[in-house]
Amino acid sequence: MKSGGDGEGAFFGVPGWQGLSLCAIMGWILLSSALGLTQKIRSLVQPWVSRRVASETPLVLFIQSADHVLLDTFFSVLSCIVSVPFYTGFLPLLFWSEHGKLARQMTLLMAFCDYVGNAMKDLVSAPRPSSPPVRRITATKDEKENAMEYGLPSSHALNTVCLSGFLLHYMIANGLQKDASNVIYIGISLVFLLVALIGLGRIYLGMHSFIDVLGGIGLGITILSFWINVYGYVDDFIISGQNVTSFWAGLSLLLLFAYPTSELPTPSFEYHTAFTGVAFGIVSGVQQSSLHLSYGGAPRMLPSELTPSILLGRLLLGLPIILVVKFCSKALAKWSLPILCNALGIPIRSSCYVPGLKAPGSNEKPESKQLSSLHKISALSPQEPFDVDTGIRFLQYAGLGWSVVDLVPSLFAHLRL
Repeated sequence: MKSGGDGEGAFFGVPGWQGLSLCAIMGWILLSSALGLTQKIRSLVQPWVSRRVASETPLVLFIQSADHVLLDTFFSVLSCIVSVPFYTGFLPLLFWSEHGKLARQMTLLMAFCDYVGNAMKDLVSAPRPSSPPVRRITATKDEKENAMEYGLPSSHALNTVCLSGFLLHYMIANGLQKDASNVIYIGISLVFLLVALIGLGRIYLGMHSFIDVLGGIGLGITILSFWINVYGYVDDFIISGQNVTSFWAGLSLLLLFAYPTSELPTPSFEYHTAFTGVAFGIVSGVQQSSLHLSYGGAPRMLPSELTPSILLGRLLLGLPIILVVKFCSKALAKWSLPILCNALGIPIRSSCYVPGLKAPGSNEKPESKQLSSLHKISALSPQEPFDVDTGIRFLQYAGLGWSVVDLVPSLFAHLRL
């Protein structure tokens, strides 16, 4: 893919399509803010969805009538397949097992799904099934945080459709022979079964109603269809495009502005900020790494050379390193961002990360993520201070993403691991 040229298609060395794309997003932000589109769309959609959620309460109660501790455990464990701890281990595993293209695309697809799904949640601000009478089962800390979000669409259903569907598509396109029709049918059947179980589990656990799950599946199919048609161009741009890092930084910043403000504070914006940070770290790391060619079509190791013991060694070395980098990135951002904002005259506040910047009389707890999000960075109202926690969180996860594709692979090469 040719990402730009040196002639009429570039402005000051920047490919013209990049500038036009960022300007279009900026125009949308200004237009939607001036017209109050978030409130208008919510006023049209939220009442209908809320009525559907309320009317489906008997269906949820009927499914929950199969109450059994084994079902509680099964569906709770199944929900962890698309949880943050799962991504933390699975995505680095793909990178470090010489599946760089698949890992890049799964990460970017995850960030895309997270943004679209969470933006729709906060745009509509529709409730989850009422508890009581619905029994809500939150067996893990992640589930308790998920319960603080709005309902439509189901992120678990959305992510399962996209990630399992794309993984199957990638395997068919790159790994299976044309005569492996039986394997393809089995793969499709497993994807359908997984999506169905995840959807049923979200209803059984009292986390979603039927309309939430159906909305997540429909949105997931739409996103997956789009991504299958564009991921090759996206990957070519990341590997060999022009002005990639600065363009992605501008895109990430504008996505923070473009995110809709929810009716009440939820953790959804924080999840988007984290995944957007990871995506930026991955993209910038691939661009900056001297080993970035190994993330293209030619792996540094053949599959036969990458033994289980080598892969285990990589995981044991790499996972602690990326967690340390995440911690250090957060500490550095907490120190540097307030200084930078003060130097630029930007008014700032902190919901939890920087105690000295909390509003007087605030009793917010550092661990209370529900209260720590400023859902829209408002450049249009300079009197409202910028929540510096957003920038800290972005840089924290950007550091994690960069370490996965740059720092840790460099150590692997140095150690011949």
